[in-house]
Amino acid sequence: MGLKKIYYLAFLLIVMSSCRSYTIKTIMPTLSDGKYDTEFPYRTCSKQIGEIAESVKKLHCIAEYRTYIIPFKDQVTLDMVDSKFLRKHKYTKKFDSESVIGTATIIYYDHRKIALLAAAHVVNYPDTIIGYYEGMNGEATEYIQTLSVKVKQLNYVRGLPISENLEIIIMDETQDIVVLGQSVDPNSTRSVRVFGYPIGNSDDLEWGSFVYIMGYPSGYQMITRGIVSTPGGKQKKDFLIDALFNKGISGGIVLAIRDGVPNFEFVGMAKSVSATYENVLVPAEESHVKKYNPNISYDGNVYVKVKKKINYGITYSVASNTIVDFVKKNELLLAEKGYLFANFLKTPKK
Repeated sequence: MGLKKIYYLAFLLIVMSSCRSYTIKTIMPTLSDGKYDTEFPYRTCSKQIGEIAESVKKLHCIAEYRTYIIPFKDQVTLDMVDSKFLRKHKYTKKFDSESVIGTATIIYYDHRKIALLAAAHVVNYPDTIIGYYEGMNGEATEYIQTLSVKVKQLNYVRGLPISENLEIIIMDETQDIVVLGQSVDPNSTRSVRVFGYPIGNSDDLEWGSFVYIMGYPSGYQMITRGIVSTPGGKQKKDFLIDALFNKGISGGIVLAIRDGVPNFEFVGMAKSVSATYENVLVPAEESHVKKYNPNISYDGNVYVKVKKKINYGITYSVASNTIVDFVKKNELLLAEKGYLFANFLKTPKK
C-alpha cells in the first residue's frame, strides 16, 4: 500500500471517529435535562407500550329510550308530565337506542373492586330528552312534541372480571372526566393489568413535547404519536395534540417521556377531536339497516339528522393535573365506595 493511501485511510478514520463522538455528545445530553422529551425516542419502547396496551380497553355504551309522540292539539307542557300522565294517555311510542364506543384505562384493581378512567361524555346520556313544537314563525313554544325517557343504559368492557355492567362512580361533566367501577366477580380467574406508570406534571408540557396517544379510533386499538400545542401550564386545563384520530379516541391515554425510554408518564387524556356539524335529511331507516335502490326515488318519511365532520389533526386533551385534582377532591367518596386510589396518584421518583 502506498504512503498516500495510508495517509488517506488514517484521515478518514479520524473524520469518522470525530463524527461519532460529536453525535453522541450532542444528542445524548438532551435525554437528561429533566424535561419532557421533544424528540422521537432514541431506542425501542415496544415492551413498555405493549404493557400499557393491556390496561387500555374499548368502552361500549348503549342507552335505550322510550319516545312518546304527543299531538300538538293536546298542548302538553312540562309541568303536566309525570309517569301517571304518560300511562293514562295512549300516545304513540317508539323505541330508540344510542350507542357509542370510547376508551377506558384500568387505574385500580384490588381483587374486590375495579375502576377505569374515561371521558364523561361517552357515558353521560340524559335521563329525559324533550323536543318542543315550533310556532307559526319558527319561534319556540312550551308545547312538547316528543318526550324520550331512558329505560336502560349499559356501560361495559369485554374481558373484565365483573358480573355486572360498569357504574358511574364519580363524574365531572364540565371537565369531561368519569371514573367507572364495579365489584369483581370472586369466581373469575381473568388477569388484569392496571396502568402502572406514574402521573406526570402536565404543567411541564411545552410547545413541541413529544407524546404517544393510545385509544380505540373506529373501535380498533391503535397507538399514534403527536406533538403538543398550546400546552396547559398553570393557566389552562387542556392542551392540543396534532394526532390523527377518529371517533373512539375519547378517553385515550396520553403519555410523555421524561429523559428517555422507559420513563413514561401519564400527562393527560384525549377527550375529543375538532369537528363541524351540519343537518342532513335521512330516510326512516338508514342504509346500515336497509339498502335503497339509487335508481328509484325515495317517497318515504324523512328525518333530520346532525352529521359530524371531523377536522383531523386537532385532538383536545384533559391535562393530568386536572384529573389528579378531580380524583383528590373525591378521594373520601371513592374510599367510602371501596376504592383507594393511592397507587394511581403516585408521582415519578426524583
